[in-house]
Formats: sequence, structure tokens, C-alpha cells
Amino acid sequence: MKRIISLFVMAFLSIFSIKGQELENSTLWKIDGNGLEKPSYLFGTIHITCDATLDDDVKKALDETTQVVLELDMDDPSMQTKMMQGMYMNDGKTLKDLISEDDYKAVDSLFMDIMGMPVKMFENVKPFLLTAMLYPHLLDCPMQSFETELMNAAQAQGEEIKGLETIEEQLKVFDDIPYTDQAADLVRSAKDNMVHDKKMFSKMYKVYDEENITEMLDMMNDENTISVSQYQDLLLANRNKNWISKIGDFAKEQPTFFGVGAGHLAGENGVIKLLRKAGYTVTAVTK
Repeated sequence: MKRIISLFVMAFLSIFSIKGQELENSTLWKIDGNGLEKPSYLFGTIHITCDATLDDDVKKALDETTQVVLELDMDDPSMQTKMMQGMYMNDGKTLKDLISEDDYKAVDSLFMDIMGMPVKMFENVKPFLLTAMLYPHLLDCPMQSFETELMNAAQAQGEEIKGLETIEEQLKVFDDIPYTDQAADLVRSAKDNMVHDKKMFSKMYKVYDEENITEMLDMMNDENTISVSQYQDLLLANRNKNWISKIGDFAKEQPTFFGVGAGHLAGENGVIKLLRKAGYTVTAVTK
């Protein structure tokens, strides 16, 4: 369950990015040049989906590389404990401290309907993560994850799995974004019974299937999601910038398959353009 929650966290973090010059429609990109002896690959994932089947070009890229690096080291045995430690709000805050009694009742009703449990059981959890707990119910199918498929592929080939950031670094984002804004998004989801969230996910899946990483950027300005639209630097740009030197180090060490949320790829502060600015040649692998 805790690993599933970490996937939901990455899902929310990775839907959005910063709009810039349009890039080719592709979720798989080849990284070479800048002193690399052999190429590495960058793959844009979607963290929760109905079908996480890996395409042949992705399998070929996995065959040509010797390690897999995801946003998080998903097979780290200590990750689940660290996830639990980082889920809670600072200073003893609870959801009741952030929203009105009527809004609290709306959220509680949603949790009872969807989770079968009162929100009181989780009311000291960061509101962003409370929203993430509801994500599986936006799918009309058993949940799958590209991260799980990539981990399975790496393990089948006897390859190590590593991460670009720690779970502590990822969860700290939700301390830097005001809890009140996170709670406002949760209340909005509760009051419309997640209708808007379902539309957003439906659009995201369509755009992902088209591999249109640029169109995904338009979703970032959704005024219905305050904690995304107003904190894009914290959610994406800063993290992308922190990843570039790590990507370079991993790729110079050995040919590496990088799997990150597709929302991290495009934009002026997206991973593709930042790698190009760092001197690498990054080209789309098209079907």
C-alpha cells in the first residue's frame, strides 16, 4: 500500500511542466554526446494507468542499457519506512486546522464513499497525499504502473535499480507548498465528487497515448488545482534542474535507462532541454 501511495505522489508531481517550444511527439529519447561512450535513454512514464505494457522500442532501449534509474529507488527496502515518516504534516497540524467544519464534512463523506473509512484516520497526513490516496478510484480498471514494469525488466536482466532523488526530497515538496492550498484542492475534489479530477486524468491518458509531451504542458495552468498551478517551480523545475548532473553521472558510469514522469520531459526547464543545454545530444526515438 505504501509503495502504491508513492506512485500516486509521483503521478501528481509529473503531470505538469513549463511550456516552451514544441518538441516531437515521443516518450522515448536517446541521450548521447558530451563524452558518453555509449548512449543512454530517457523514457517518460505515467505512474498509474490501465495498461503499462512496454513497447518494443522501450524494450530495445532496456536491452541496450545496463542499469535502470527511476525518480525513486523503488526497491530500496527502507523506502516504505521513510514514506511513512514523511507523510505527516509538521507541528502537529491536522486537516481540521486547515478547513471549515462544513468542508471537513464534505471531505469525510468522500472518504467514506470511496475508502470506506473516515478521514479522521488520516487527518494529520499532508492534504496532497490524501488526494493521492483517492487516485485509484479515478480508474475503471485494475491499476498498473510503468515503474513496476521497468523494475521487473531490470530485475529479469539482473540490473540494479537506482533513483534520481530520495523519498525525503520528494515528500519535502509537500511541506514547501502551503498546507492550506493543498487542503483547498482536496475540498474542491470532495465538493464535486472528483468529477474534475476524472476529466483531468482522462485527458492525461489520451495525451500520453499520443506521446504528445508538449500538449501535456497545457494542463499546468489549471486554476482548479492551486497547489500545482501556483507552485510549478517546486513541483517540477527545481527537481528537473537537480536531476541533470545526476543523469550525467549515471550515464557516464554506464549506459542507463532513465524512467521519469512524462511531464518532466518538455518545456524550457524540462529534462530534454536542460540536458541539451548541458551539452548532450537528446533525440526522439520515433516509431
